[in-house]
Amino acid sequence: MYDYTVETSEQVDDAIRSLEQALSFNGYSVLWKLDIPTKLMESGIALKQDFRILEVCNPDVAKKVLSRNQKGGYFLPCKMVVYRSEETLKTHIGLTRPTVLLGLTEDDDLRQIGEEVEAELIQIIDEAKR
Repeated sequence: MYDYTVETSEQVDDAIRSLEQALSFNGYSVLWKLDIPTKLMESGIALKQDFRILEVCNPDVAKKVLSRNQKGGYFLPCKMVVYRSEETLKTHIGLTRPTVLLGLTEDDDLRQIGEEVEAELIQIIDEAKR
């Protein structure tokens, strides 16, 4: 699977707050948030589904990646999503697995970093969903 996604009973805004707290506690920060329905509405396109994208980063890890291989920057920052499913009416928190993306490289050190980051982010998501 290219993603890790969990369900939570929280509303999207509450799930984002929980996720931001867990990220901060673990040394990560949110660099950028995109509210997809709001952005699409700027172009006159309505989307009923609440869908947010967060770009997250741990500065120590970013330095490690870029010091090892500048092309590792193509994979920074990590992307996480929080959305409300129209089908299940549940909120989902997920990420694109860094191991899948870094599996495209031939750099074993970057792959190892991806494994570490993925384990941390999965733990953070699991903390946030409670």
